[in-house]
Amino acid sequence: MRIVFATAELSPVATVGGLAAAAAGLTSELRRQGVDVEILLPDYGDVELADEAWVPLDVPEWASPAGIRVGTHPVCGRLHLVSVPGMARPHPYLQPDGTGWPDNDARFFAFARAVASWVQMSHPEVVHLNDWHTGAALAALVDGPPTILSIHNLAYQGNAPAWWLSRLGPRAEHFEWFGGTNPLSGAIALADRIVAVSPNYVGEILTPEGGFGLDGALRSRADDLLGVLNGIDTDVWDPATDPHIARTFDADRLEDKAANRTALCDRLGLADDGIPVATVVTRLTHQKGIDLLEPLVPVLDQVPVRLAVLGSGDAELAGRLHVAASEHSHSFVFVEGYDEALSHLMFAGADLYLMPSRFEPCGLTQMQAMRYGAVPVVTAVGGLVDTVPDVDEHPRTGRGVVARRPDPVELCAALFRASRRVGDRRRATTLRRRGMGVDWSWKQPAGEYLALYADLAPAG
Repeated sequence: MRIVFATAELSPVATVGGLAAAAAGLTSELRRQGVDVEILLPDYGDVELADEAWVPLDVPEWASPAGIRVGTHPVCGRLHLVSVPGMARPHPYLQPDGTGWPDNDARFFAFARAVASWVQMSHPEVVHLNDWHTGAALAALVDGPPTILSIHNLAYQGNAPAWWLSRLGPRAEHFEWFGGTNPLSGAIALADRIVAVSPNYVGEILTPEGGFGLDGALRSRADDLLGVLNGIDTDVWDPATDPHIARTFDADRLEDKAANRTALCDRLGLADDGIPVATVVTRLTHQKGIDLLEPLVPVLDQVPVRLAVLGSGDAELAGRLHVAASEHSHSFVFVEGYDEALSHLMFAGADLYLMPSRFEPCGLTQMQAMRYGAVPVVTAVGGLVDTVPDVDEHPRTGRGVVARRPDPVELCAALFRASRRVGDRRRATTLRRRGMGVDWSWKQPAGEYLALYADLAPAG
């Protein structure tokens, strides 16, 4: 079976958020299961491919010149890097000042049109699109192969001016949205199947609260909407082999996790005094709810817990976190930026892992944390509901602690419960082993997608 898989991000070539990890993990596992996956990714520049060939694409004048560099990447394998005007930039979406490139609509509409051109040339059995960046391809595909749209985050929709409707293609009328152009709403209308990245997220996006204006469009396609929980790369995130941590361990050698806690405390300047250590590895955005932690910092000693945050994003929020860390340095640490090695150590050394998300379509870091024996403390949203049963509500199957709402009071109460739980060595060991014992890999999700492809693909 040959699948065209179009995405704006793919780890490690172009990584901004969870889309990159999801695209890389799913396509890698699909290939492992024998699927011929052609990954179409924007050519952001400075990516070297072995055995490279150039394929020109026939696109309208507004999207030209366009073409594809086809070759082999040392990590991702076979790649199709799509070149369109203005695509090559140092960051896929953002200018150095943190604002979006003013021509993002033109860049990604041209990318989507190039995807459609490749599909028309190559005749795959199924086309798998991801998020708004690729959705407009469906405006140009008439009588094409079956299509799937994966929604990784409904909050980002790529809204653009109405005049784009005259350019996108023969089915552009489906992309008109309240006097403008919405590539995600059009893709929802036209895709043969729509996949949300966790079962619980399906229910959320059908509501006015979680639908970001598209809940009505999604309800009209409810029969074609399903949820498939993402996985993680269990080769990269494996405490038994991880080169970034102080001492490797597994569920049968949990005593060796303590060496990583000591190393983490030394790295962050925290006392390794038996008080539970909670970590957060995140983007600093409204979605992730990191601002909700600020009121908690002054009361961490009363919980008690030490808290460390690694993240980048909103500059104003980062500034406030730096101030909080300077005022409460014995209990709170903030490291701005992203450090791959430190992120691994923050999972391996943590007693608890905190996710105060306001919404979370799937979430990956709670699964990574559980893989490393860190007990998750999460809010009751999206994929966090699907992956973290509350241990007090489900004593025999619980894997963590759930705050009912994303607010400081609920988060403080959840941290208090979690701190008490991991303070009991026997109960903590049971809880850690439950999380470590789950298969968080892409094997099952890829199997669900493969079944969906087979259901859609033409017979023969």
